[in-house]
Amino acid sequence: MTSKKLFVTGVFGVALIGGGVLFAQKPVENIDPHRHSNLAEAQHHLQQAWGKTDEAQRENKDELGGHAQKAKEHIEEADRELKLAAEFADHRK
Repeated sequence: MTSKKLFVTGVFGVALIGGGVLFAQKPVENIDPHRHSNLAEAQHHLQQAWGKTDEAQRENKDELGGHAQKAKEHIEEADRELKLAAEFADHRK
C-alpha cells in the first residue's frame, strides 16, 4: 500500500471516529413515569450507563479501542427505542 493511500485511509478513519463523537448525544429522560413506569426506569438506567461509560472514556483517555464509543451509540439507540415503545403504547390506548 502506498503511503498516500495509507494516509488517506488514516484520515478517513479518524474522520469516522470523530464524527461519531460529535453526534453522540446523552440519553434524555423523556418518558412519563406515571404512564410507563418500567420504560421510564429503563431509560433512567440507560442515562446512568451512558455516564459510567463516559467516565471510563475519560479515565482511560479514550484508549478503549472505540468500543466504549460504540457502546454509547447502542445506548442512544436503546433510548430511542424505549421512547418509541412508550409512544406506541400511548397511541394504542
